[in-house]
Amino acid sequence: MENKEIVLTKEELTEIEAKLEYLKSVRRREISEQIKQARGFGDITENAEYDEAKNEQGKIEGEIADAENLLRLARIIDNDEIDTATVSVGARVKVLDVGSNEQIDYLITGMVLGSENDTKTKARKITSESPVAKALLGKKAGRTVTVQAPGGALKLKILEITRV
Repeated sequence: MENKEIVLTKEELTEIEAKLEYLKSVRRREISEQIKQARGFGDITENAEYDEAKNEQGKIEGEIADAENLLRLARIIDNDEIDTATVSVGARVKVLDVGSNEQIDYLITGMVLGSENDTKTKARKITSESPVAKALLGKKAGRTVTVQAPGGALKLKILEITRV
């Protein structure tokens, strides 16, 4: 993870803090217990359960380090700070895919954790670093942008920008 500022909403901050607390207080304890049990099976040099538990421990420790780094780099924006004149982090953006004539709601986030969809807004969460978000950021409603996607170019017309 780069050492650049990451803009997060208060909801995203709460989500990250909750995940970090869960990883530190619950998952660490569970993995520690799995390692303890696996050691009881005998020689750890040929113990698949031990290897699996140690691998999981490494993964969890990496997730903890990532979350702590994210919190260290975070700048929290208040809902009132979210600009609705142009697309910004924290904004909900309704776009029209000009090619398919489909309307899509996006929630532009600083980071995407967990579910791809936000149940409160029925919007697809996308990180501000995604190609779609990069094309939309700073643009006003009524503007059409082109996004280079793996399946070809997408033309998206910004219909509405709101706060969550």
